[in-house]
Amino acid sequence: MGKEVKEPIRYIWIWVALVVILLISIPWYLPKGTIYPIILGFPYWAFISVVSVICLSAFLVYIMHKYWDMEALMEDEKEPEEKKEG
Repeated sequence: MGKEVKEPIRYIWIWVALVVILLISIPWYLPKGTIYPIILGFPYWAFISVVSVICLSAFLVYIMHKYWDMEALMEDEKEPEEKKEG
């Protein structure tokens, strides 16, 4: 249990990237009441929101695979069971 667990919460750049993606995903910075141009049948603000959500999902999947060590957590859960059996 003395082993350091690798968790994404400890990296500041991940939090900054999440905040930036969330700020971009809400089109509060666009002029009020605009719908043109239409991109793939959607107003551009909706297109921006959909693309941002896809980027957020891809970013979170990347973080989970690269920066979250689930194997270490599973080993920590198994250690107390092994001590009880032994």
